[in-house]
Amino acid sequence: MSAAATLDAAPAPPPSVTAGISKRTLVGFVAMVFGMFMAILDIQIVASSLRQIQAGVAASADEIVWVQTSYLIAEVVMIPLSGYLTRLLSTRVLFTVAALGFTLTSMLCAQSSSLDELVLWRTLQGFIGGGMIPTVFATSFTAFPPARRGPVTVVIGLVATLGPTVGPTLGGFLTEQFSWHWLFMINLVPGLAVATIVWNCIDIDKPNFSLLKGIDLPGIALMALFLASLDYVIEEGAREQWFQDATIRNFALLALVAGIGFFWRVLTYDKPIVDLKALRNVNFAMGSIYGFIIGIGLYGSVYMLPLYLGQVRGLNAQQIGSTMVVTGICQFLSSPIAGMLSSKMDVRKVLAIGFTLLATSFYISVPVTADWQFDQLLVPQMIRGAGLMFCIIPITSLAMGTLPAHQVPNASGLFNLMRNLGGAFGLAGINTLITERMALHGRVLYDWIDPTRVEVQNYLAQVGSRVADATGADPATAGLPLLAATIQKQATVMTFSDLFLAMGVVFTLALLTLPFVKRPVMRGAADLGGH
Repeated sequence: MSAAATLDAAPAPPPSVTAGISKRTLVGFVAMVFGMFMAILDIQIVASSLRQIQAGVAASADEIVWVQTSYLIAEVVMIPLSGYLTRLLSTRVLFTVAALGFTLTSMLCAQSSSLDELVLWRTLQGFIGGGMIPTVFATSFTAFPPARRGPVTVVIGLVATLGPTVGPTLGGFLTEQFSWHWLFMINLVPGLAVATIVWNCIDIDKPNFSLLKGIDLPGIALMALFLASLDYVIEEGAREQWFQDATIRNFALLALVAGIGFFWRVLTYDKPIVDLKALRNVNFAMGSIYGFIIGIGLYGSVYMLPLYLGQVRGLNAQQIGSTMVVTGICQFLSSPIAGMLSSKMDVRKVLAIGFTLLATSFYISVPVTADWQFDQLLVPQMIRGAGLMFCIIPITSLAMGTLPAHQVPNASGLFNLMRNLGGAFGLAGINTLITERMALHGRVLYDWIDPTRVEVQNYLAQVGSRVADATGADPATAGLPLLAATIQKQATVMTFSDLFLAMGVVFTLALLTLPFVKRPVMRGAADLGGH
């Protein structure tokens, strides 16, 4: 049975996923999936612990974001390279080296005593770990017979979306119970175990060192400059007021020039480092676009909620993680349903369900207030968790399921790159909205709080007298700081309401594009026997 075939669309999938694949390979693949989970988890594991890390390495609030940004930029550069490296080294060698390198750099991150040191090791950690993610996607479509890929796709889709969601939860617990160093120390034993198992159990392809002849070094350099510069601009642009900052302008120009050079090289060189031919497949192209959109929702939601809980509710890292665990639980519970429907229904209908759920989860969060607690956040998170699974599983099948086997490793890198770029663009858009809407709402509220109004004067008098009694401050001015803090808090809440509305609109627009997408032709093994 050809490995190029797609998911079997038969209404009654075979009961055993192990049929057609050795138990040894299955054990190795499970280890690979766990390694991918570690790499994806580490993107967001620091999200709820940045303040503690900031204190530990004596960094400023603006500097500490590089602990997250450096990992993302490096990972984005590695992901499209993984297809070439898989063909060159083999799946076994690449994944083992990536797992060992990820484990070593995790240990070095934990031992860092300065920001520069931590950012260096996080960069290497993201670059090396990025090789594990698309390799698992590719292996699922080359090692498993087409009829067995349904459950495998469910598991991979669950891991790909569960990692970023669980990251802040696990990170908050480790930081509060032990220290921020354990965000990285926790990778050591599992990383060594994954490397050992994969080395001994995976043998599904052979290295092809002939690819070293004519290796596209200029293409690699242009791709690295293009993706790293682009990711820097979209990650840091909002914080630095975009093109008002000279560094942002310079990196944007570098991204433009390197991008033009990269695409020219890819389209004209006979052995390009990244083969874009997979984009000729309509299903893969549309799956990549939807993967980009899912990246916005996945990373955007995981980014916004900790901000709200920390800035507005004042929760610590562990409390933030405990609140967000609901989304992960619902992802886990809904994954079998999403997988079953994806194998029996038109994937466009399953995607419609997913986009509708995601849009709904954001729309019902729009009335957010400064007093929302776990109960108010429960239903939106439950719906969001289910919606993510009803999107990522059919999108993976849509994108990868109809590609010839020889295109899968490279296409897997492109597919995962699109999801990460979607996340990066989503975070940039969110940060831009936060900056602009916070300023707007602050101005409106300050204009409304007119000191000549009787209500404002009475409030200041009452609050000022209470504060003066407690602290001995001047009653005439004691209430002003409290009033300013209240205005700032309400401006923040109104900003998050705008963010939830914007995210809902994004997925509504995605839903409206589905009628224009052709129904994917799910080919069976017999159709591909000549490949």
